[in-house]
Amino acid sequence: VLTAPIPSLPAEDVSGESGGLGGVVSTISSSRSPLQPPDADEGEPFTTYFDSKIPIPEDETHSCFSFRKLWAFTGPGFLMSIAYLDPGNIESDLQSGAVAGFKLLWVLMLATIIGLLLQRLAARLGVVTGLHLAEVCHRQYQKILPRIATGFPRIILWLMVELAIIGSDMQEVIGSAIAINLLSVGKIPLWGGVLITIADTFVFLFLDKYGLRKLEAFFGLLITIMALTFGYEYITVKPNQEKLLQGLFIPYCRDCGTPQLEQAVGIVGAVIMPHNMYLHSALVKSRQVNRADKREVREANKYFFIESCIALFVSFIINIFVVTVFAEAFFNKTNADVYQVCANSSSPHSSLFPNNNQTLEVDIYKGGVVLGCYFGPAALYIWAIGILAAGQSSTMTGTYSGQFVMEGFLNLRWSRFARVLLTRSIAVTPTLFVAIFQDVEHLTGMNDFLNVLMSLQLPFALIPVLTFTSLPSVMHDFANGLFWRVAGGLLILLICAINMYFVVAYVMALNHLGLYIGAAVLSVVYLSFVAYLTWLCLIALGASFLACGNTVSVTRTLHPEQPPSHPPK
Repeated sequence: VLTAPIPSLPAEDVSGESGGLGGVVSTISSSRSPLQPPDADEGEPFTTYFDSKIPIPEDETHSCFSFRKLWAFTGPGFLMSIAYLDPGNIESDLQSGAVAGFKLLWVLMLATIIGLLLQRLAARLGVVTGLHLAEVCHRQYQKILPRIATGFPRIILWLMVELAIIGSDMQEVIGSAIAINLLSVGKIPLWGGVLITIADTFVFLFLDKYGLRKLEAFFGLLITIMALTFGYEYITVKPNQEKLLQGLFIPYCRDCGTPQLEQAVGIVGAVIMPHNMYLHSALVKSRQVNRADKREVREANKYFFIESCIALFVSFIINIFVVTVFAEAFFNKTNADVYQVCANSSSPHSSLFPNNNQTLEVDIYKGGVVLGCYFGPAALYIWAIGILAAGQSSTMTGTYSGQFVMEGFLNLRWSRFARVLLTRSIAVTPTLFVAIFQDVEHLTGMNDFLNVLMSLQLPFALIPVLTFTSLPSVMHDFANGLFWRVAGGLLILLICAINMYFVVAYVMALNHLGLYIGAAVLSVVYLSFVAYLTWLCLIALGASFLACGNTVSVTRTLHPEQPPSHPPK
């Protein structure tokens, strides 16, 4: 019998599970597997951005629903939903409309629903444990090389998530630079727009000094700007409503080939982003929830889920605007069609489109240009404002998620200035070089590579979140039931398989032997680590035989009125 604290949760959290008795004794028969907490003396997690928490009003009538409480919980879901509206998503939307018309709307809806279900798991983890996903990973994953004290799984996870954040940063920089170039009628070159995004990032860092609610209101304003601008394009183009409804509710793609299939896979990869899971699990910590009270925890989970549904519904509608605009106006159009219209409208950008019969290919930049050619300059500038709002809002959510990930995985507390300077420099440098020495074609072409990069990182968010929300030792009474374990596992398997197809298709299109060999070597390392995380996840889901039967019985005694002491050495 070993008397020791449970490092994965603060003492008050576990004490509440027995209703606040003087002492809590829990006997746990568990495997000495990598899911066992690694260290008992890791201390409490850092406080991150949220030095003060937003209080939740009391409901004297104890009704099953309160708009006052919903309003108090509103915020984290909308900040999370911004990742569904970043420039990479917008580009995926417009390409899917131009390539497949209305036929892939059901894929977008399905991807959004799957994203909602996975975000529910991330939010529950943060609410129940009081720790976000990176902190739980740091505390729970084994140090597999203990002799040299290297937390290899945690370091690799951190690096993978950082890659995803940097990739997302690059897409935000590209989108903002293109928007600034369009708004300035080309007077500010692309490299100038890249430099401007460096400055505005640091300006936004000081917004949270005015209070968390004001910061959330600012993000709400940016989402409203996106809804109004892309909604204006929708009203101007007037998409066919019958085709829209058919595309949403009939899961079929008539006469679709490889290009349409790749667009469908790209939609899933663009909508479900790895670092967004880490972000949402941290944002829910900004509300004042007494985790010693099961009723409050259940209530927080309920309202956060309702808020996430509303937020993702709004983002879904905005994505629908973009897809249907390009489906209606530019599906089956050729370069010659657009060239003629742009030349007749005296557009300075008509040279972007060769006068041939090849199918039109659009991106964020060309999308704004063709809207301007067909529907007037106002459509171009309003489009650019929407892209700028998307780039700026996702810049800040990337900043937040990067800070949470670094603090959680590394126990490293950097200032926000130093943290953003590092990652933004990594993101800006290659983008700046491309903007200076290449053209807009190469700059927007980087988005395809970045979507592949983020697709590769998805298992490193989805597998851990399913693993830890299924562990009773972490979630207690709020651990996933059988339905969520099976459904979550199948969804993650489906998403990972879809994204691996996307990655393989992208690599095969490169048509270079050296790249094939390099990709094969990296694939072995990558798949090995994914298999390791999957093994841990299967143990958490109930496949205890994979732990080789090495179990111990541990009795832990906690006193809620005082913090736990360190175990004997």
